[in-house]
Amino acid sequence: MRALTDEEMKTVLDKLANYMSDLKSLIAPLEDGDRYVFRLNHSRVYYVKLSIANLATSISRDALLSLGTCLGKLTKTGKFRLHITALPILSQGARHKIWIKENGAQPFLYGSNVVKAHVGRWSEDCPEHQGCVVYSMADIPLGFGVTARSTTEARRLDPTGVVCFRQADCGEYLRDEDTLFAG
Repeated sequence: MRALTDEEMKTVLDKLANYMSDLKSLIAPLEDGDRYVFRLNHSRVYYVKLSIANLATSISRDALLSLGTCLGKLTKTGKFRLHITALPILSQGARHKIWIKENGAQPFLYGSNVVKAHVGRWSEDCPEHQGCVVYSMADIPLGFGVTARSTTEARRLDPTGVVCFRQADCGEYLRDEDTLFAG
């Protein structure tokens, strides 16, 4: 396990900035003097307390499977792909949100995109191709995606038009359980 390089950190923070409004809260010191850091192990980026990351240095890289919250994976081409395990962190500081009705929750959790007919409400002034977190009407985060249309364009869209392209949803825990945490 090692700290991210400057280029890797920039890639990760750029991706998180698409979804979150305040990145400073991710790395700000905590009340007890500790802070959260980003660590890389087997091409996966973890978000973990510094005190725990320091304790994990006594474990060999091959023996260490996971530590903290897995945010995603750095690809061989240098891009960063968010995993569904990052949802609790993304939902805390989400800039743009979409709430879907009960009849749209199940198709979304099965891997479908969000169509206008399933949207209960959404954040105002959401631009096109911007990251958003998808919630149920009971404010439970279900996943995240990228908006297909801006808020004003989506209002004029027909009911079967796609308003959000799914990136990840909670159903992935079941669909991808074999590969989600494996190397």
